[in-house]
Amino acid sequence: MELKLGNENFQRAASCFIRMEVFVLERNIPLAEEFDNLDTPERVYAVVYDENLPVATGRIVIEDEKTIRPTRIATLKAYRKQNLGAKIMKAIEAYGMKNGYIHSLVHAEQTAVGFYQKLGYKICSDIYYEDGVPCRSLEKALV
Repeated sequence: MELKLGNENFQRAASCFIRMEVFVLERNIPLAEEFDNLDTPERVYAVVYDENLPVATGRIVIEDEKTIRPTRIATLKAYRKQNLGAKIMKAIEAYGMKNGYIHSLVHAEQTAVGFYQKLGYKICSDIYYEDGVPCRSLEKALV
């Protein structure tokens, strides 16, 4: 398996493929909500490939001059339980540190909070709802 990080067209297409499978088809998130105005040509995506098959992804959003926000972390069903989500997060954090960011902020569904806590993230919000789903924000210092 190989992890690639970049904003090339093939990276965005690979990430969209995974997100279509996981969020739209598996989780029934509306297409227009999943693919939003943050999917721009300059957006950087992390993608794990099994040969030529994209199997896990994450998207990097720049919040401000100090903060990155990993978003759309997803792994194809057949590849779960292989720590690929953690691999994606570590690559995004490394990208942030390399580019001078000192803070990472995640908006997570309540069911994913434990995953982020295992990676060193701390809860920094009360429960709030996005599309009727309970969520929390978590943060982590990158330095």
